[in-house]
Formats: sequence, structure tokens, C-alpha cells
Amino acid sequence: MAQEEGARTAGPERRLSARDLNRFNERVLPYLDAANNLARYLLRDTHEAEDAVQDSFLRAIRHFDGFRGVDARAWLLAIVRNICFTRLRDRHGRGKNVEFDEELHTAEDAAPGPEVELARRAATESLREGLDTLAVEFREALVLRELEGLSYKEIAQVCDVPIGTVMSRLARGRKLLLRALQPPVSGEDG
Repeated sequence: MAQEEGARTAGPERRLSARDLNRFNERVLPYLDAANNLARYLLRDTHEAEDAVQDSFLRAIRHFDGFRGVDARAWLLAIVRNICFTRLRDRHGRGKNVEFDEELHTAEDAAPGPEVELARRAATESLREGLDTLAVEFREALVLRELEGLSYKEIAQVCDVPIGTVMSRLARGRKLLLRALQPPVSGEDG
């Protein structure tokens, strides 16, 4: 019977009605993968990213009654972003820095040949290393645009910055990533 009344959220007094729970499941839950992806790239720690996404969904459920927008993806990713940045600030204070392992999160292809697998791994590792060299604001913008497919307007909503700032971060981030992905030029001629 309690299930019919609604799901409990973080506070003992707070309940999400069955109607709102269904609305939440339809509008927000489909973006779980996007939330995980953003958290993994921002935090570079699988377990901490999972915790951040869980905290984000709890916060989203707690505040879903106040959600009035039409873009649940941008709303959820803004929550994920804020929680990740809080964790990054806390981590920086503790001096904790754990590397992100892309191979743990890459879907397996249907029996690729060894050459294809080697090339894919090299490209994935190169891209990960390139992204890791970027400051978090550039990495965030590139992940949201190129990996999650958000529009400039949606990125501006998620990051709470003007669209011009999004465009600048993307342009600078792409330039820095391209520079990071280029092989080093040796000073020798032979």
C-alpha cells in the first residue's frame, strides 16, 4: 500500500506521489547513462562517479516537485555537474586524485579482430589522455557537446553560463585537445 502512496525520498517527511514518480521515471530516468558519463569524465573515478550519480538522483527526486522545465536532461545534468564540482573541491582539499580507467566503461564490440581492437584501444587511450590534460571547464563542455550531444543552449543551462561562454569553452577546448592529441615534434632532423 505504501508503494501506491508514493516512494520515500531522503527526508522522513518527503514523499513523491505515484503520479510524480511515474513522471520522474518517464522524464528523468532515461538520462541515467548521460549522468554516469558526465560524472565519470568530471571525476575520473568510477566509484566516486557512481556515488555522485546516486546523490544526484536522490536530489532530483527530492526537488522534482519544483521541476517546471521542459528539458529534464539539462536539469539532471546540472545537478550532476554541481555535485561533481563539490566532490572535486572536497577531493582537492584532501589531495585525492584517482585516474579514470576508460576500459572499464567501454562497451565490447561484437568480436572485433585484434588489429581493430588494438586501434580502438589506442584511440580511446589517446582521447582519454587528451581530455585529461584539459581544465575541467573545457573537458565538461566537450563531453556535454561531443559525447552527450547537448546543444549550446542546453550546455549553457547545465553549466549556468552564457551561450557565448559555452562557445568559447568549446572552441578553446577543441583547440587544446587537438594540440594534446598531436604527436610531439622532435627537435632532431634525422
